[in-house]
Order: sequence, then structure tokens, then C-alpha cells
Amino acid sequence: MEKTDSISMIAEQNNADPTLRYYEDHAEEFTANTIDADMKDIRSRFLAHLPEGARILDFGCGSGRDTAYFLRKGYEVDATDGSPELCEIASEYTGITVRQMLFEELDEREVYDGIWACASILHVEKAKLPDILKRMAKAVKENGTIYVSFKYGDFEGMKDGRYFTYLTEER
Repeated sequence: MEKTDSISMIAEQNNADPTLRYYEDHAEEFTANTIDADMKDIRSRFLAHLPEGARILDFGCGSGRDTAYFLRKGYEVDATDGSPELCEIASEYTGITVRQMLFEELDEREVYDGIWACASILHVEKAKLPDILKRMAKAVKENGTIYVSFKYGDFEGMKDGRYFTYLTEER
């Protein structure tokens, strides 16, 4: 596939998906609002389950904030995001190439010691979450660690220009 075909396909995906379009249209604002968020405690708890120098997938990396942190701590990091604009911003911020990829395109087998999906797969419809979680489980090594975060509640649908799935312990 030629680069122009690939760019056209991404543009079509973004037009069809309001959440991707939101992140494309608000990438700089989103980055400014999240780049300095204090994630130290959550990241420390995640890293406590990984071996030194572990390979991590930052699955839906946004601005690259957490990818940069993991790299500074000596971890090997692969980062992905669905938004080409955020991939560009995160690549520049982290110094690594961030791959443009939708969640349902994850197809690795036993590659990662840990997968970090911080406030990312909460944009997946609840009915599609089992498939995404299975893909993540296949991509992580035996005894690997997966971190996911969701907003708390029973809501599912469009809010502030993006699709969200909130979860409770029961859901």
C-alpha cells in the first residue's frame, strides 16, 4: 500500500469515528492538559510487577507522557495511538516512533512483559471490550501485567465529543 493510500484510509477512519476525529482536532489542547498529570503512584504500582528493563506496550499513549516516563526508567517501550496527530506529538516528545494503530489491530503474541492502557480503552464500546482484552492477553507474556483504567459509573455513549464506556466492579 502506498503512503497516500494509507493516509487516505486513516482520514476515512477518523471521519467515521468521532473519538478519533476529536483527538485529531484537539491533539495539542489534549497534550497540554494531560502531559503533566501526576501518574507517579499508579505507574509505580504497575512497574512493581515488571522485571527490570521489561518490554512495555503503551496502548493508546496519547501525548506520550507515560511512554517517556517508562523510557527514562530504563524500560523498552512500544507505543501506539489511533490518532496520527497524537502519534506525531508523542514521537517528538518521547524520541521513539509511535505507531498509529487502532485497538482492534493489536495482533502480537507473548511479546510484552506489561501493557499499559491508561484511560485509552475506555473509548471502546462495552460489547467490543472482550475482544480487545483478549488481544491484550495474547500480546502479554505468561505472567505478564496489564493495567487498564476506566471512568467509574454505568455510562456508555458520547460525551464531550468522544465515546466513553464507564465501568463499575459489577460491569
